[in-house]
Amino acid sequence: MQKGNIGVTTENIFPIIKKFLYSDHEIFLREIVSNAVDATQKLKTLSSMGEYKGELGDLTVRVSLNNDTITISDRGIGLTAEEIEKYINQIAFSGASDFLEKYKNDANAIIGHFGLGFYSSFMVSKKVEIVTKSYKEGAQAIKWSCDGSPEYTLTNADKEDRGTDIILYIDDDCKEFLDTTRISSLLNKYCSFLPVPVSFGKKKEWKDGKQIETSEDNIINETNPLWTQKPNELKDEDYKSFYSKLYPMSDEPLFWIHLNVDYPFNLTGILYFPKVKSNIDLNKNKIQLYCNQVYVTDSVEGVVPDFLTLLHGVIDSPDIPLNVSRSYLQSDSNVKKISSHISKKVSDRLQSIFKNDRKQFEEKWNDLKLFINYGMLTQEDFYEKAQKFALLGDTDGKYYTFEEYKTLIAENQTDKEGNLIYLYANHKDEQYSYIEAAVNKGYNVLLMDGQLDVALVSTLEQKLEKARFTRVDSDIVDHLIIKEDKDAHVLEVSKQEALTTAFKSQLPNINKVEFNVMAQSMGENASPVVITQSEYMRRMKEMANIQAGMSFYGEMPDMFNLILNTDHKLLKSVLEDEVKECGALINPIEKEIEGISILRKEIQDKQKNKKDEDIPVSEKDELKSLDDIWDDLKNKKESIFSDYASRNKIIRQLIDLALLQNNMLKGESLSNFVKRSIELI
Repeated sequence: MQKGNIGVTTENIFPIIKKFLYSDHEIFLREIVSNAVDATQKLKTLSSMGEYKGELGDLTVRVSLNNDTITISDRGIGLTAEEIEKYINQIAFSGASDFLEKYKNDANAIIGHFGLGFYSSFMVSKKVEIVTKSYKEGAQAIKWSCDGSPEYTLTNADKEDRGTDIILYIDDDCKEFLDTTRISSLLNKYCSFLPVPVSFGKKKEWKDGKQIETSEDNIINETNPLWTQKPNELKDEDYKSFYSKLYPMSDEPLFWIHLNVDYPFNLTGILYFPKVKSNIDLNKNKIQLYCNQVYVTDSVEGVVPDFLTLLHGVIDSPDIPLNVSRSYLQSDSNVKKISSHISKKVSDRLQSIFKNDRKQFEEKWNDLKLFINYGMLTQEDFYEKAQKFALLGDTDGKYYTFEEYKTLIAENQTDKEGNLIYLYANHKDEQYSYIEAAVNKGYNVLLMDGQLDVALVSTLEQKLEKARFTRVDSDIVDHLIIKEDKDAHVLEVSKQEALTTAFKSQLPNINKVEFNVMAQSMGENASPVVITQSEYMRRMKEMANIQAGMSFYGEMPDMFNLILNTDHKLLKSVLEDEVKECGALINPIEKEIEGISILRKEIQDKQKNKKDEDIPVSEKDELKSLDDIWDDLKNKKESIFSDYASRNKIIRQLIDLALLQNNMLKGESLSNFVKRSIELI
C-alpha cells in the first residue's frame, strides 16, 4: 500500500474545485463519462495502429447507481500505477499531450484521457475511488482512493478486465445525484451524441400492466449523429428528423446548413433556420455546442455571430476548448475564427438558395427576414453579402432585391433634390387608404411589417445612396414626394383660423396624444380630413422601444397633424355656414383685436432697443393690460367658434371618420359616433 499527497501547489485544491473552477456541479457527470469515452477511443486507436493486439469486445461505457454511489465503468486503456501518479496525482494535462504527440496523424479527434476534469467529481463526492487495470500485458490492477483532502492511498486490486471504474461516494448535500431520473436527464443533456455507446441501466417494457426491466442495455446516446455524416449521403428527411429529435415540439425548419470544415480549423455541425413566431430573445440559446461530440454549452455568444444565435442546431469543433473555464470562449482566437467562418458559410448558403430557387426563397422570406435583417443591422461584413439576396416586399406581395427596387422606382419616386423616396407601410389594413392614395398616384409602396424593420429603415437610409424612407401616412399624398415647387391655393388667415379653431375644439381627449390642426389645399377629390404623423418623431418613438438611451422620445406624447382639405365641398360648406352663423358676433371682436394690436405694436416699437431697467413701470403695466385684453378677446372668439362647432354634427363626424380610419376612435367616442351616424342617416 502506498500513501502520498496529490501534487498541487495549494494546500487543498478541493474547496477551490467546489467553489471556483466549475460554475455548475452537474458538469461532473459529463467530465467523468467523457473521460471514459476518451479512454475507450484511445484503445480503438491503438488497436487500429496494431499496438494493441487483443480483442476489443464490448466497449460500452456503463453508468450505474447504488444506494450512495455512482459508478462509471469503461473497458478502455486503463491506467498503470505510474500513469496514476502522472495523470491523477500530479493534476496535469500532459496525458493528452503525450498521446496526441505520439499519434498526431490519427488522433486529431481525441480529447485527453485524464486531466483536471476528473477532479470535478469532488464537487459532489466525499470520497472517490479509481479501480483500474491497464491494457498493457501483465499489468497489475490498482485501486486509488481519496477522501477530498490532498492525501490519497494506492493499493493493488482484484480486477480481471482492462479498463477503469470510477466510484463516486456522493456527499450528503448532493443526494439529488442518486436519483435515477436526475442522472438520466443529465446523460441526455451532456452525453446524447458521444461516439462510444453509453449505457444507463436496462431498457424497460410494459408487461401485464406494469413496467419491467429487460436484459437489454439502455443505450442513451447516438454514436454517429447526423453532423458527423457526409452531406451527400443524407436526404431532406434525415435533416428534418434530426431537427425534431433536437426540438421535439417545433415546426419544420425553413432551411439548414451542413458545416463541414477541416481547414483552417476543424468544424462540423448543422444549423437550422427555424420558424420564428415571437420575441427574439425567446429563441436564443438553441444552438448546442459540442467538442468531439461532448456537449459543452447552449450559450454560444461569441462562438457564432450574435444574429445567428437565433438559429437552432449543433456546432462541433475540437478547436473549441473543453475545459473547466467556459468563460474564456469569447476571447479564444480559434473561436473568433470559427465565428467569422460560420457567418460566411451562412451568407454563402443563403445566396446559393436565392440564386438556385428564388421562388422558394421568396415564399419563405417573411420567416427568414428576421435573421437576415438582424445580421445586416449588427454585422457589417454580413450586410455586404446579404444586400445581394435580401428582399424588399411591396403591398402587392411582389419581392425585389435592393438593386431591382431602386431601378423600379427611380423614374417616378425621385424628389426635386434627387433623393429616391422609398414609400412604405407597416400595416396593410390599418394604412389602406394611405396606400391606396399613393398607388393611385403611380407610386409603389413597400410593406415593412417585421420586428426589426423600424431599425432597418434607418440603416438602409445610411447605406443606400441618396435614399429616404417615408411612411405613407406621414403626410398628405401630394407632399410625400415633392417633385417641384408649387404655388398652393392658400385660404385667407381669418378663414383658416375659423376652420381650425372649430375643428380643434371638437377633438376628443386621448391619453398621450396631441394634435396640430391645419388647413391645406389638397384637391376636391381628396379626403375632407386626413391625419398624418411626422416621419421623424414617429420613428424616434419606435426606436425608443427597441434601443436603450432613447427613453426620452418614448415618454413624449404621440404628435399627429389633423389636416383639413379646404378644397373639399364638405369643408367649404362648413366654413360658409360658420362665417354666416358667427359673423355678427366675431366681427366686432375682430375690430377690437385689431385696435389692441395697433396699440401693443406702438408700445413694443418704443421699447425695442431699451434695456428692461430703462423702461418705465407705467409703460410695462400698460402693455400687460393690453396683453390681458388681447388674450381675453382671443378666448371670446375661440369660444364662439367652439360653441358653433358643438352644434355642427358634420364637424365631429368628419373628425371621427378620420380617427376611425387611423384606429384611434374607441370607447365612448366610438359609441357616440355610431349614434350620430344613425341620426344623420
